[in-house]
Amino acid sequence: MPPSAVPAAAPPSVAAPAKGRGTSWAIAPRFERASREAADDGWGSPDADAARSPAVTQIVEQRVHSILARNDSPDIGFDLSINPYRGCEHGCIYCYARPTHSYLDLSPGLDFESRIVAKVDAAERLREELGRPGYRPSTINIGSATDAYQPAERRLRITRAVIEVLAACAHPFAIVTKSSGVERDLDLVSPMGRERRAAVYVSLTTLDADLARRMEPRAAAPHRRLRTIETLARAGVPVGVSVSPVIPFVNEPEIERLLEAAANAGAAAAFGIVLRLPWEVNPLFQQWLQQHFPERAARVMARVREMRGGKHNDPNFGTRMTGQGVWAQLLRQRLDKAAARFGLGRRSFELDATGFRPPRHAGQGELFD
Repeated sequence: MPPSAVPAAAPPSVAAPAKGRGTSWAIAPRFERASREAADDGWGSPDADAARSPAVTQIVEQRVHSILARNDSPDIGFDLSINPYRGCEHGCIYCYARPTHSYLDLSPGLDFESRIVAKVDAAERLREELGRPGYRPSTINIGSATDAYQPAERRLRITRAVIEVLAACAHPFAIVTKSSGVERDLDLVSPMGRERRAAVYVSLTTLDADLARRMEPRAAAPHRRLRTIETLARAGVPVGVSVSPVIPFVNEPEIERLLEAAANAGAAAAFGIVLRLPWEVNPLFQQWLQQHFPERAARVMARVREMRGGKHNDPNFGTRMTGQGVWAQLLRQRLDKAAARFGLGRRSFELDATGFRPPRHAGQGELFD
């Protein structure tokens, strides 16, 4: 990589957040061997000025060898997942998937939300994998490390093509999204939902539109997500709400109001995960705190460390999703009690895989229909 292309190792000024982006910091990926540091030579700082300008989103189209990812983590409730994109233009500052961009030699900071990889042949690969001898269906999670309905989907329609394959095979799937774009595909999702073969979980982190713009700058506004929950529920789709991540002293005070609003909109399930700060997410999030909430940044991070055994992050199965200690227990109690109070007792939906039929390959005849 030429020196001019090496991402900045030091963060830009904490006083200069980029409009429309979760971060303006092109933090170096952890596998990068070269680095650079900013220095004031008395001629101003053009790099800092550039960082304040929102980067233009670039879409890189990619053909992949496989699309189904298998999960063996004991604290995740699905075995199979599909991510039609890598990176996410929503720009959620807290996103635990940001470090995956390091594997592409791209920044988990600004690049993660402005350089999006689109897996344009996802539906073709899925059809092949579902048709392999010995394949056994179980619920496929769509969007575990990216939002399948981020802005690029409006034009590329990769997620829709994937759902078309799943619908044709009567294969169960669950979608996690912060976007209202899922409403576009109600013609596919609604029939599957009524048959208990599809469910949608809408991520609802705050009811405060200003906080949402700072924390999730290009995701749907809170009121729009609530309308999406209502639209899906009326169409017969099982809808859950994800109050994730729970960030102490930022969105944590809203837990009860969030669950009440989701239930009133038609949600029937709910879960929440405490803030996770793996790898590069930690410095990115702490810089964001200093930019937007300097008066409470130290307090937030002290509480995070309290829930993470004195560290900023806990990668261990069993505690990474819930945290540990007294404060984490209190959060879990608040979530559970509020969910029960508003009729959101379940955390997920059981979907039906018994009707699965393998896809018909091109040229396959009608003899056995």
